[in-house]
Amino acid sequence: MSINLRELRKRIELDGAESTVGHLTEALKQGDLKPDDFSVRDLAESFLPGGLAHFEQMAVSDSTWLTEEAAIPFVNTVGAVIDAKIKEAYNQEIFAASKLVRTIPTRLDGEKIHMFGTMSDDELSVTAGSSYGMAQLQADYIETPGTTKHGLIIPVTKEAVFFDQTHHLLERAAEVGEILAMNKEKRILDMVLGLTRTYKQNGTERHTYLPGGTSDPWKNLLSGNELLNWESVERAEDVFGEMVDPISGSPILIEPNAVLVMPPKRHLAHRLFYASSVSYEDGATASTIRNPFAKYRLVSSRLAYQQLKSQQGVTNPDKVWIIGNFRKAFAYMENWGITVTKSASGSEADFTRDIVVRFKASERGTPAVIDPRYVVKCTG
Repeated sequence: MSINLRELRKRIELDGAESTVGHLTEALKQGDLKPDDFSVRDLAESFLPGGLAHFEQMAVSDSTWLTEEAAIPFVNTVGAVIDAKIKEAYNQEIFAASKLVRTIPTRLDGEKIHMFGTMSDDELSVTAGSSYGMAQLQADYIETPGTTKHGLIIPVTKEAVFFDQTHHLLERAAEVGEILAMNKEKRILDMVLGLTRTYKQNGTERHTYLPGGTSDPWKNLLSGNELLNWESVERAEDVFGEMVDPISGSPILIEPNAVLVMPPKRHLAHRLFYASSVSYEDGATASTIRNPFAKYRLVSSRLAYQQLKSQQGVTNPDKVWIIGNFRKAFAYMENWGITVTKSASGSEADFTRDIVVRFKASERGTPAVIDPRYVVKCTG
């Protein structure tokens, strides 16, 4: 549904420019209007003083109209359209890894998070008249990496408005959203796949996935366990039963709920995890039961596969798969999410390059391993 120029002008006359901008912005946020419904020239003709007659006579090199206060609603509406287009591209479902991990808001450039140890049954027991024990943070801690900022600027030129190059402007906005989302997705996948070493406990850096050697504090790397059938999943699930709290030594209750597989195993995984029932034979007896693996969320990532193939020393990347509770194992420490801001009017770029306004899209954060015991990586 395209915005009707005549109806837009009428609404501005009845409700005022500021109210109309608020209505259009809210409609974009709610999805009632799409960025492609707008024309930057129509917006200029509607919001700028003098309307169509003034706009048709405006020279491309004339910048006086932009500095007028009446141009603010036009710039704000264009900003809302570009903001919506960037976020539409940024939040695409194809960026699955970003949605596997949880987001933790932070105001710090790297955090020291103290661990909360599991209390023993004796410590939890309270006799009559006795004081309750205190649930306290332990001296043990993990450190998250420092955050990094990523962003790009989209310029809106006077020609883009005058010649109504809305389509090209929105394409550029979508590209910016995808580029920033892809960058974030790659950094998260590097962490999830164990290609970067971001886990630091009590000042010591460790790999996310360890084979369970004598010096390894946990085991969550299972080699020779290619995803073939339900037995492959069962072997991986058994590893979680051996996980213990690093402070108290008590068992950790881990409920794995998601699986990350490579595209060559996607169809096999669909049959395995999404089948409504499972049949098996025990000697001469055949039984059919409800699929016990239907609880899992299945994610397949071509980008993850490409990341693995590009790494030296990684053999059989198609046979790598990861199972666990990703939201407890990993996080994205976020200073701010995708944010779009506009430049001030009357800038040097306006005068020298005929740039009406510039919009800056940015986000700042970093992937962090919170507790690697909640995931198991399997290889072929």
